[in-house]
Amino acid sequence: MSCLIGKQKYRDCFIGAGLLLAAASLILWPEEAITAMRDGLKLCGNVIVPSLFPFFVLSSLVVELGMSRYLGKLLAPVMVPLFRVNGSCAAALALGFVGGYPVGAKTAIQLYQKGQCSKAEAERLLAFCNNCGPAFILGVVGTGVFGSGTAGLLLYLAHLLASLAVGLLFRFYQPEEGPLPVRGGAQFQTASFSAAFTRSVTGSLRSTLNICAFILFFSVVIRVLTISGLLTAAASLLAALLAPLGLSQIWAQRLLTGLLELSSGVSSLTSGALSSRLSMAAFLLGWAGVSVHCQVMAFLGESGLSFKTYLTGKLLHGGLSAVLIAWLFRLFPRPASAYLIEQTEAIARLDFHKALTISAGAAWGTWLFFLALTLWAVKKSSGKKRLYRV
Repeated sequence: MSCLIGKQKYRDCFIGAGLLLAAASLILWPEEAITAMRDGLKLCGNVIVPSLFPFFVLSSLVVELGMSRYLGKLLAPVMVPLFRVNGSCAAALALGFVGGYPVGAKTAIQLYQKGQCSKAEAERLLAFCNNCGPAFILGVVGTGVFGSGTAGLLLYLAHLLASLAVGLLFRFYQPEEGPLPVRGGAQFQTASFSAAFTRSVTGSLRSTLNICAFILFFSVVIRVLTISGLLTAAASLLAALLAPLGLSQIWAQRLLTGLLELSSGVSSLTSGALSSRLSMAAFLLGWAGVSVHCQVMAFLGESGLSFKTYLTGKLLHGGLSAVLIAWLFRLFPRPASAYLIEQTEAIARLDFHKALTISAGAAWGTWLFFLALTLWAVKKSSGKKRLYRV
């Protein structure tokens, strides 16, 4: 008991000292903290809210209206043998690929809370369905950071292949004995559309605000760590530890920044060998950053799902992405000088209107795809019932 009390005491002292240092940093650098908050608000207003909110609403409707249950019967022959999850989980996989962080994780948690997948299936989904969206990889990273659409395409392919590979690996996580059970009956709840729509809109707004809160927090944290020199000191220590691997202080600082917040880390990859930059970007995109992980933790809440499983999956995703991008880079041996000629001198700003148009189009395309498959399944099942009656 005394040991536990001592540990609690030390933990409280450590947290208290950290809070005092954080308060002191805000007093020492108030203008920089305000500037970071403004930049975070601009990012949330211009990108996060317009791009994520429609996906959150549509993914919630897919689950609330029972469309994923119809899709479960259609897609079970693919999802069960590959990832050992029932077909309803295809909604989390599809929306996670096109919606970006953290749409896939939120959909997987909703499926579990609605009883459409087991706890083990939901944890498998969390390991590989929370992926970066194509608008960010192709637009911000490919065109903006690398100045090359080809580089963005290679990164996106490596990202998707690594995600599927993690899913294949996690099919062995807590394997159930015997065939997977069918989760509930397929009920297309058109009568409760108004209630489902209301819950989806209000819940999606809360989820979006939670994400914005974490983005604002980490924007200020990274700015303060940079100004205070703590990030540079940590990078020097990391570079010294990983010196045998050839990691310099500059690359260590980029790595630490990306481990905390994805966009800041990727945006720093504007110089150095192209192969190293691509590998670092692929790893950071697969890892997603502590900021995204905190967003997923907010969704997990009291669900009882394992966060360690999710974190292990993201670490594997980052490592496999770095390996795959190196393989793809060698598979398409275009001279590095051709890439370097395409690069911009400064980071090109993403055309927000174009990105949002792509994001909204992908959202509605995915929604219409789910709707068409559901209506086809309903028509097919009703036709079988009439045939049986005859």
